[in-house]
Amino acid sequence: MTWSAILAWKVELTDTAKKQLARLDKTQAQRITKYLRRVMMLEDPRDVGKALTGNLRTYWRYRVGDYRVVCEIRDNEMVIIAVMVGHRRDIYE
Repeated sequence: MTWSAILAWKVELTDTAKKQLARLDKTQAQRITKYLRRVMMLEDPRDVGKALTGNLRTYWRYRVGDYRVVCEIRDNEMVIIAVMVGHRRDIYE
């Protein structure tokens, strides 16, 4: 699944992220999708969210209510790849 807009970042979801998003209730999935669409319109997707640390230091996370979206940001391609989507209590396990 890929979303893009003119002169904006492109958002891609890995197969894992797609499955995790599909398992959420419809309202939560729509909320996360809407949030990612707003992020892709930003000049720099790092203006929101937070850099992860430790062994996940190459990833960025976005907080959407009690859910987290863990992403890889590829500046040279202007792509945000959603790697994982899940509840905050178990997303990092």
